[in-house]
Amino acid sequence: MIRHARVATLAGGNGPRCGRAMRNMGLLDDAVVAAADGVITFVGTEAEFAGSGLEARQTVDANGRLLTPGLIDPHTHLVHGGSRQQELAMKLAGKSYLEILAAGGGILSTVQSTRAATDGELTQKALKSLRIMLEQGTTTVEAKSGYGLNRETELRQLQVARKLNELQPVEVVPTFLGPHALPPEYQGRPHEFLQTMVDMLDEVKEQGLAEFCDIFCETGVFSVEESRFFLSECQRRGFALKIHADEIEPLGGTELAAQLGAVSVEHLLAASKEGLQAIAKSGTIAVLLPGTSWNLQSSQHADARYMIDEAGGAVALATDYNPGSCPSESLQLIMSMGCNALGMTPEEVLTAVTRNAAYAINRGHRLGTLEVGKQADMCLFDTDDLAYIPYHFGINHVKHVFKGGRQVVRDGRLLD
Repeated sequence: MIRHARVATLAGGNGPRCGRAMRNMGLLDDAVVAAADGVITFVGTEAEFAGSGLEARQTVDANGRLLTPGLIDPHTHLVHGGSRQQELAMKLAGKSYLEILAAGGGILSTVQSTRAATDGELTQKALKSLRIMLEQGTTTVEAKSGYGLNRETELRQLQVARKLNELQPVEVVPTFLGPHALPPEYQGRPHEFLQTMVDMLDEVKEQGLAEFCDIFCETGVFSVEESRFFLSECQRRGFALKIHADEIEPLGGTELAAQLGAVSVEHLLAASKEGLQAIAKSGTIAVLLPGTSWNLQSSQHADARYMIDEAGGAVALATDYNPGSCPSESLQLIMSMGCNALGMTPEEVLTAVTRNAAYAINRGHRLGTLEVGKQADMCLFDTDDLAYIPYHFGINHVKHVFKGGRQVVRDGRLLD
């Protein structure tokens, strides 16, 4: 058990927190969380534990520190080859994301590196990132493919993602993002390329390589109707849906996500207010990526305050970890950006990287809150004040991390 903790349970009710209810942390002072066989068996005060009849075999004294659910990153491009630091000079010279992509950089540059990498190289690179994530409190991550843009490499990315679950503690949730960009060999033939991605779906499903399917719906990439075609084929085969939408221009991908009942829609810098209202009504979770808009030197960020205050929707936050637009594994840094760039409160930010993030990857039934019966994924921060984490940015605030009831990080360092 962990005792004498300030516990943010995020507990109560079902489903993601919406609107201003995102500020409800379910805070307990001088509290105990106990677990057995990887599952939480008790959450309550010291006095309540004393009368519970439970007996602890191992005890960690939190000394008043903040205990939260393990952090969850619901949007990453974890498995990839190479890096793109050379694009920094292009960005500083004023080149836009789409201009860099048109010049053969961006996604297409990483596609070349990923196609050329061995499975072992992809695995070792991802393991290094997962270690960084875990030491900073991230216990579950979504991992998209999308840097193959062909059958062979897309399957290899997904196979590596699955293998990672056997090699280390962080739970990796796979998403098939075959239509991440239009490869050079299919220029001018987007529907033909999309058909090759559709032709892969049965194989991906039969091998259990992905739970979700995703597409980049954006000007210069795939249109709303092209995205509707692909996602409808995915849905027909039983995949849950995600969509990169309205990152640069208000194309209408947000409205499409609502129409199709997507689990989440991601980016949303240019989403219309009508689109944001539509996803709030449909229950589609808005996954916002402030690290990406900051790193791309965008003049705007996603309108989190409208989503929460006016539309009353559910918001999650993610790193979008990838080698181009957001090469950072730090969800704690994204928490700071959630406050300082998106105007979210610390309580809303915590909800966005725990409870709501869990529902954004269909894990809300067992992750994202500290409640009896949930998996014992927990993060103990070296502070008693939630606001201190986004306030004091750029450092690691983690003291201990527990995954499935087992301590995996002690004093900010991974236990081998």
